Amino acid sequence: MSAGSHTVAASLPEPVQLARTRIVGTIYDCADEIAERGSSAILAQVPGYTGRDTEFRADVHDQVARLCRTGLGALLDHRRVTAADLAYTRRAAVRRAQSGLPLTDYITAFRLGQQAFWKTLVAHAGDSPAAREATLSMVLPLTRYCDLISTQATHAYLEFQQHQAAEAGRDGRDLVESLLGGALPERGPLPAAAAAHGIGTAHNEHLVVIAATVLTCHERGTAARSDTEAPHIVSAALARAGVNGHRTLAVARDTDIVAIAGLGRAGVDELCARLRRTRDTLVAEGITAALGVSTVITGIEQIPRGWQEARSALDLLPDSGGVMALPELTPFRYLMLSSDDTVRNLVDPRIARTLAEDQAKGAVLADTIRAFVAADMNLREAADALRIHHNTAKYRLRRIQQLTGRNIRTVTDLVDLLVAIELRHAPRAVRHDH
Repeated sequence: MSAGSHTVAASLPEPVQLARTRIVGTIYDCADEIAERGSSAILAQVPGYTGRDTEFRADVHDQVARLCRTGLGALLDHRRVTAADLAYTRRAAVRRAQSGLPLTDYITAFRLGQQAFWKTLVAHAGDSPAAREATLSMVLPLTRYCDLISTQATHAYLEFQQHQAAEAGRDGRDLVESLLGGALPERGPLPAAAAAHGIGTAHNEHLVVIAATVLTCHERGTAARSDTEAPHIVSAALARAGVNGHRTLAVARDTDIVAIAGLGRAGVDELCARLRRTRDTLVAEGITAALGVSTVITGIEQIPRGWQEARSALDLLPDSGGVMALPELTPFRYLMLSSDDTVRNLVDPRIARTLAEDQAKGAVLADTIRAFVAADMNLREAADALRIHHNTAKYRLRRIQQLTGRNIRTVTDLVDLLVAIELRHAPRAVRHDH
């Protein structure tokens, strides 16, 4: 569960190990009892928790129970608790911060929950020598677990507060609105706020604009309680994805998120890699997001164009989300991704039929056309790239011509074939509400 817990458990005498397993299993089954005792104490003794509605109270009870089961379950499975296991704790911390709960009350609530846990453990442990030794053997790993959850939760709470404060001030929302208008006042607080994010500090600086939206938000298969919670979490995550030594300027606007990132000396590839890691981290925490990245722009006056590009990139993503970065696309690939059903309907039926049959057989003909194009229509180089005999490649191309009625040595016919192939593999874009 925590560092050293496996080796400690393995070194215990068998009677102590058996007693430890019994105690952990018993307390695990008492998670709801612990949650009831802990949440009752929290709601009665912590000022920020009193007078809350039924949903809030149920959330507190659920969090205490889940924290118990996570830690004890790890002990039973002889494994470590990771940060990913505690994603729901960070989500709960954001909800507490969003509700206006003071941090001191939040920390006090954690302490009361832990007291309820330890009281229940002692009450059910037993008085035999093996039980006492087993209980002592769990003090270190469980204490480390309590430290881990309090650290994760407090960090998430403070980060959300800081990010929300930035969004609420002129260095957040007002700055974004000004930049999306393509201008930055020469005086007042906005230039300093922009400089804090590495924007407007250099001549011909390189920037990208990011448009993001939340597609789904779940906690272990359960829908999130707040539609407004996830955009702020995504916004805070994007703020951490900067590559120029500054936090990316990111703001949640209703259900949309807009971010403006200065590249500094870093390349756009590095930023896109960080955005993909950020997106994967969000998925691990139960949030599926779609991110669209503009082309690289130079100067604040081009930010409005970048915003439109980022939104267009967002619309190229399927309903499963992901990261669509325009700088990584060729013009041809962009045209394929942004094509509508009319383009697909214009594909010659003979080509469409041939490619469909070819796909069912492993797409060898389509791969041969791709290799032929990549080799600048040099058949031998295409065969070498495919690791097939020259005559095999020649046969495949001749077969394509017979089935489609197209001459692969004619640029127009070859383009038609290549377009049809790419359209089959291009996901149908889903327009995301902005």
